Amino acid sequence: MEPHTALVEIQGDEVTVWASTQAPFRARDEVAQALGVPVEKVRVIPPFVGGGFGGKTRHIQVVQAAQLAKMVGKPVQVAWSRADEFFWDTYRPAALVKIKSGLSPAGKIVFWDYEVYWAGERSSQQFYDIPHHRTVVRGEWGGGGPQTHPFEVGAWRGPASNTNTFARESQIDILAAGAGMDPVEFRLHNLANPRMARVIKAAAEIFGWKPGKGASGRGLGFACADYLGTYVAVAAQLEVNRKSGAIRVLRVVCAQDMGPIVNPEGAKVQIEGCVMMGLGYCLTEEIRFRGGEVLDRNFSSYQIPRFSWLPEITPVLVESPELPFAGCGEPAITLMGAVLANAVFDATGARMLELPMTPDRLKAALASTASS
Repeated sequence: MEPHTALVEIQGDEVTVWASTQAPFRARDEVAQALGVPVEKVRVIPPFVGGGFGGKTRHIQVVQAAQLAKMVGKPVQVAWSRADEFFWDTYRPAALVKIKSGLSPAGKIVFWDYEVYWAGERSSQQFYDIPHHRTVVRGEWGGGGPQTHPFEVGAWRGPASNTNTFARESQIDILAAGAGMDPVEFRLHNLANPRMARVIKAAAEIFGWKPGKGASGRGLGFACADYLGTYVAVAAQLEVNRKSGAIRVLRVVCAQDMGPIVNPEGAKVQIEGCVMMGLGYCLTEEIRFRGGEVLDRNFSSYQIPRFSWLPEITPVLVESPELPFAGCGEPAITLMGAVLANAVFDATGARMLELPMTPDRLKAALASTASS
């Protein structure tokens, strides 16, 4: 979990940069601009990057090292402390989603009005078979419009898709319960896309999904998504400690269709990593602010997933060799919020509409459900 760091050496009009970066060409351009030199005079050497996940596409530390090296006439390294990292790095965009939807007596979704604020448009597009639907994106986090956050925001695995998939698949689960249908049955009932239906059936079959209606008490959840051409479906089982508000994920089955599969073992470990990392943003990872102060400045309070959380993870590869290649590094993580929130509802009858699903938020949802 290496923090941002960079080393810059200037010899004559030649600039050499060793930088922890996911975007070396962007780093080259930013250094050239900061120093006022041609880009062909800047060489960026990216060593092995520890812990990027979208965060190391910004280069404040690179530009700082370059400017200091020019000022002092010697090589300069800038390395952020962990507290610097939490303060200066970007944050995942805070977002709000509003959805209105309607069902026919036959359990068909006939109306869908979706508005997402500040997360972005990725994965907001509708893939269910709905005759009357609208999707409106208000405020892109990635530039091109007015600043919508009081702090810097940036990429975090599956930008925008985590928010949009959580919202859409939570609403689909609400509709399934309202229709008195099993969540998997309801999704298949409202799909005309055979490729999505195929991954849903694959995940349900390997999981051993047994149909149920409403909050069955079993702690089962389901969700699916189309992430930039990769079709993915996830089933999960968890248990909830009502007294402490703790959630323990027991097992996850993820079926993924990314077109042709070049490296099956590589694809499987990417899915496993997505599932495990996804537990963090779903259950604990949250930056708290008080005025302009960032309260979480280290992993002592900002809790990432631990080995002890590891559920049983089963990746399922659904190959479509006739289709173009698609990605496998991020799709599964975008579903974790929805599948776990839906499983919490199945276990308790309480709907979790905000991430992360911390113990305090879960206990509040349980209390609200009990009083309603």
